[in-house]
Amino acid sequence: MNLPLIRTFLLSFLGIMLSITSSYAQRKPASIYAKDNLVAWCIVPFDSKNRGPVERAEMLNKLGITRLAYDWREKHIPTFDEEIEACRSHHIKLEAFWMYSGPNPEQDQGLQAVLDVLKRKKVKTQIWLMIGGIKNMNEMSQEEKIKAVARPVQYVVERAAALGCTVGLYNHGGWFGEPENQLAVIDYLKKPNLGMVYNFHHAEEHIERFPQFFPKILPHLLALNLAGLKKGNPVKVVPIGDGDAEQGMMEVVKKSGYKGPIGIINEDTAPDAEVGLTLNMKGLQKVLQAMGDQQALKSYQ
Repeated sequence: MNLPLIRTFLLSFLGIMLSITSSYAQRKPASIYAKDNLVAWCIVPFDSKNRGPVERAEMLNKLGITRLAYDWREKHIPTFDEEIEACRSHHIKLEAFWMYSGPNPEQDQGLQAVLDVLKRKKVKTQIWLMIGGIKNMNEMSQEEKIKAVARPVQYVVERAAALGCTVGLYNHGGWFGEPENQLAVIDYLKKPNLGMVYNFHHAEEHIERFPQFFPKILPHLLALNLAGLKKGNPVKVVPIGDGDAEQGMMEVVKKSGYKGPIGIINEDTAPDAEVGLTLNMKGLQKVLQAMGDQQALKSYQ
């Protein structure tokens, strides 16, 4: 038995394993609320400065945000390619591409433009999907509603799968925005690349029952977007840290073991997207301080 050779092999193997472990530890976020896990959201049409792709990427670099969920309007379609190239050259991950469609997505030119650019640029990402415009929903039974929504969702999901992309149903009020209804559509279709995106800024009617339904959506959750929520009648959406409900909901999420991306949203926070993102990041740190999440807080220093 060649003991020196065996010892050399074992030391080499141990070194490789330690290297892999160290590399994994470096990639794993210290907390889901750490800065490197934040995704900038609602900063394209909700920006008084109307930044272009490069200006937007430079702004995210300045703020230290390394991920972008891309929300767009028809006027932005000509700059889709430029947006992706700006993200790549500025080391920003395109975490998601938002999409709204109707009952006949196969006729939707906007959807085709999104699918085309993802294929052309070889981008594998999440598609955050809203479906609307289905007529006579109020006259349908629950089973009929599920089937009516599932048909356009299935089309998008299958097209996305061919590109290596996932699809997250995006809550935005109405029947489609209720978590239980989205779960029913997911269960009906049983597609491996279909999940959910949950938004605090559309959770006004969900606050009290959030701890009950969150464990049910957790296995399907692709992303979660934060906002401040102030209880009342009506509930008000405010910057993170200015509400009295978001901390409790964030604690539920943290304790659940969720490991996905966390959206930091501008939308109505401020006219200037940079100002809005900054306000929400400062508010997030305030909440993290109250939660005692020192691991996450260190990432903002």
